[in-house]
Amino acid sequence: MRKFPLLLGALILLAAHSAAADGFLSAVEDLPLAPGLTEIADSALSFDTPTGRIVEGAARGAVEAAQVLKFYGATLPQLGWTRESDSRFRREHEVLKLESAGDARMLTVRFTISPE
Repeated sequence: MRKFPLLLGALILLAAHSAAADGFLSAVEDLPLAPGLTEIADSALSFDTPTGRIVEGAARGAVEAAQVLKFYGATLPQLGWTRESDSRFRREHEVLKLESAGDARMLTVRFTISPE
């Protein structure tokens, strides 16, 4: 009986690791990471406000910004986001902004979801 809490804890940790390994931003269950990006540990922030949720996260990898923007331009509309520009999308009453810094050797992408 003592082993049950340990087993349950291990299963929870494994599930959390699997979600990150599947290539999604941990703070947003339906926001995939572009190929080559890995989420930056402890970069996720999520909270609700009276006007809607605010979510932030970041990922990095050895990819070109153009490849990342192309991926999101093709993928996000399939998830209900409407493209407003290369780095700005809208879904219902939320706006998703992508900001990148660096180069193909090490690009950092910041994701911000906020109310309209």
